[in-house]
Amino acid sequence: MLRMNDAPGSWSNWAGNVTCRPGRVEYATTAIEVADVLRRARDAGRRVRPVGSGHSFTPCAETDDVMLDVAAMTGLDGVEHLEAAPPGARPETCARVWVRAGTTLGALNSVLASLGLAMPNLGDVDGQTLAGAVSTGTHGTGLHFTGLAGFVSALRLVLADGSLVECSREEQSDLFHAALVGLGAFGVVVALRVDCVPAFRMRAEERPESLDAVLDRIETFPTEADHVEFFWFPGTDRVAAKFNTRLAADDDSGRPLPAWRRRLEDELLSNDLYEGVNRLGATMPRLVPALNAISARSLSARTYTAASADVFVSPRRVRFRETEYALPIEAAGEVVRELRRELDRRRMPVTFPLEVRFAGADDAWLSTGFERRNVYVAAHQYVRADHRAYFEVVEDVFAAYEGRPHWGKMHRLDAARLGELYPRFADACRVRAQVDPDGLLRNPYLDRVLGPIDA
Repeated sequence: MLRMNDAPGSWSNWAGNVTCRPGRVEYATTAIEVADVLRRARDAGRRVRPVGSGHSFTPCAETDDVMLDVAAMTGLDGVEHLEAAPPGARPETCARVWVRAGTTLGALNSVLASLGLAMPNLGDVDGQTLAGAVSTGTHGTGLHFTGLAGFVSALRLVLADGSLVECSREEQSDLFHAALVGLGAFGVVVALRVDCVPAFRMRAEERPESLDAVLDRIETFPTEADHVEFFWFPGTDRVAAKFNTRLAADDDSGRPLPAWRRRLEDELLSNDLYEGVNRLGATMPRLVPALNAISARSLSARTYTAASADVFVSPRRVRFRETEYALPIEAAGEVVRELRRELDRRRMPVTFPLEVRFAGADDAWLSTGFERRNVYVAAHQYVRADHRAYFEVVEDVFAAYEGRPHWGKMHRLDAARLGELYPRFADACRVRAQVDPDGLLRNPYLDRVLGPIDA
């Protein structure tokens, strides 16, 4: 049912760094309702920005005009079981599932598990809507896996003129490749067809290591398991390294993580106590080196086996701001070493560890992984601390290595620089001008990163 709120008050994203006061909020649950909102807004000379869970750190959804909330557009629109993987899909693909745009990753994981299915890969949080996660280039880790967009084989979009279209690599290919990681700039995504794999389990191995030991084998480090990542605590030589190995759904080897240990380490230490550590560091920055040393020394090894989503996803309740860039994987060692030199030299008060992940190439025109395998390096800063100087330092390092910023995370680049980093950027802008010539879906952020439509 379509609902409208003419006096919605202010809206804020998850991190609290983006706040706006929409002139009107519309709530849609079907493609027909979305089309109605767009037609009425167009006729009234207004602009529209779609929004889901607000997990992006950028002003992508910011508007003082019409905000279109699709968070209630949830559930599945159909499941097609396959006898063989379609051309271009992962070999283990066994089903294609149409998912409505507002379905959160957490809800989708639960539904897929009940069907004996799973997403091929995931990031480490699951509160985002599927459409929002895909449209901003959300990814996990795993050298032989793409980001989430790489598992989407078709889209249903409501264009600015109110028409409903379906596009894929075979049908309306240009629109598909532009809109897949499209920031809601090419139309409102109402459903996505996800290529799923049989449900599987994973063996998680987590252990502390020295940063030097990881850097000494950085070229082979991403191959030590199916999904590998590490977290480095600035000012120390300690990292938390994670190695996740895929297992069959019926593989009963290994043991689950005891409930008491999950509560202690993932809830109390990683969230409740960590919130206090960050508050103290924000209030008394001179204590940050000691706090990081304590955090690094508290790392312990653990090995357990669980369903894939339960290993990929971690509870993240301590709020932060984040910038993340994708860099050519060949530069991984140089980038991390340069970051260590700069952060050690400047002694920046950063209590969050630097996160390093790896992922394969894909074909979405605006994906950070477009035709390039990457190392992803993410810098976080607690919401009560000033992130600006820290992010400026890491972005300076990333700039020297052809870094492509994650579309859902904070960055300083504009269309001029982004056009140099993406080989098909001009083609994406051409498609945008074709499907939204009057700029119905524009906002200042999109004008900054994609350029004005009349450019």
